[in-house]
Amino acid sequence: MASGNPFGAEGQLKAAGGEFTYYRLQKLIDDGIGNIESLPFSIRVLLESCLRNVDGFVVNESDVTNLANWSAESPNPVEVPFKPGRVVLQDFTGVPAVVDLAALRSAMVRLGGDPQKINPLVP
Repeated sequence: MASGNPFGAEGQLKAAGGEFTYYRLQKLIDDGIGNIESLPFSIRVLLESCLRNVDGFVVNESDVTNLANWSAESPNPVEVPFKPGRVVLQDFTGVPAVVDLAALRSAMVRLGGDPQKINPLVP
């Protein structure tokens, strides 16, 4: 079971405020994993999150390579692990987020899926 830093992409940044850990997509590029430079920025954000959260259980090395090889022309029907560190809402009440979740559940039902899979809880 891989965990931690299986791609060797972890880096350290020393600054006046302390030492910080970051994960370099450039390491994946250097290792020939995917065509990352051509990915949309939104996919790069998801990729960096996967790279940061590889634990061998919820997020695997295959999740990183799947996203690194993402293509709009031939999408791979796999689940993308999403572990946000924070969520910024456009409204302090959270109502738009609840409406979005309801719309996602409705779309899931229309497509014949299980609406219970649209679940905002973090395990």
